[in-house]
Amino acid sequence: MPTYDLYAQDPGDPLWQVPASGAARFSWEYDDGRDRLLALYQKGKDKQWDGQRRIDWDLEVDPYDPLGIPDESLTLYGTRHWAKMTERDKGELRKHYASWQFSQFLHGEQGAMVCAARIVESVPDLDAKFYSATQTMDEARHAEIYGRFLHEKIGMVYPINDNLQSLLGDTLRDSRWDMPYLGMQVLIEGLALAAFGMIRDTTDKPLPKQILAYVMQDEARHVAFGRMALRDYYKQLSDAELREREEFVIEGCYLMRDRLRGVEVLENFGIPRAEAEEYSEQSEFLALFRQLLFSRIVPCVKDIGLWGKRLQQAYVDMGVFEMGNSNLDLLMAQDEEIAEKLDAERFAVEERERVAEVEGAIEAGQHLDG
Repeated sequence: MPTYDLYAQDPGDPLWQVPASGAARFSWEYDDGRDRLLALYQKGKDKQWDGQRRIDWDLEVDPYDPLGIPDESLTLYGTRHWAKMTERDKGELRKHYASWQFSQFLHGEQGAMVCAARIVESVPDLDAKFYSATQTMDEARHAEIYGRFLHEKIGMVYPINDNLQSLLGDTLRDSRWDMPYLGMQVLIEGLALAAFGMIRDTTDKPLPKQILAYVMQDEARHVAFGRMALRDYYKQLSDAELREREEFVIEGCYLMRDRLRGVEVLENFGIPRAEAEEYSEQSEFLALFRQLLFSRIVPCVKDIGLWGKRLQQAYVDMGVFEMGNSNLDLLMAQDEEIAEKLDAERFAVEERERVAEVEGAIEAGQHLDG
């Protein structure tokens, strides 16, 4: 079924065209590169996987409870609207929220694919072009997987959130080659990683857990790529150039924070926008969610050398300054470990089932012989 038939709201024009700017850069040095980045490129090649095969798409998903997260996480929980809802209404609300959340993941992954391709085009160093080429493939796979999950398991899609679209547009329209790194690898991917992780660690549904764990295994490499490239480059910039990028980060962080409200979902349930925004601001769960979502962004921004007073104050105002002390390397190692453990558990079960099937066939054959 065409995606346009599944949208919960009118997504507008079928194509969003962002004017391209900046130069395409070629490098004629083919035998010189940073060892760390080339090692990451090798890992990017080694870790390619097929979403059709690695993920068990035969797993059933209840579209009215696709993630199994507690009702307390829903913005309407405890309000006068919640009290009037039937169980069917609550199931519809869970479906819409899951659709909205995974739709933003889907649109973000397409944005990441375009940004990675832009990095291939514009970054001056060949080692960075090599790695971002593998990332472009990763992001295509992620978009494919989230699209399939929404089409086959939930049956509903939401348009891209205005704030996510605004940050993507700002990132792609900027002619400076480092901005796709900063907008996508640090801000959008950093926040997505934290969102993926929160759902991965709370859902009791095996299919979304698989999807998120395997996608996060890739995304951890992407954030590491951005950190390496930008840390080296930002050491060369003037104070004025660093301040320009810090302003971009501040604006982008506010946009990403505000995209998490899910107001579009509440509007679909007949709640006026102003009231929906008020509910989202009063939600204790959303307040905690917004804080934790910056656990990947703040330490990364600090690590690449963007840590001026105005940026620090913005993080204090958002209540996320302390996140700057998070250990990114440990978080990424955990992402890798969780995906590998999930693989080991799944394939061990499949191997036991295969052995039991073979033993059963042998036993049946022996009975026939007797």
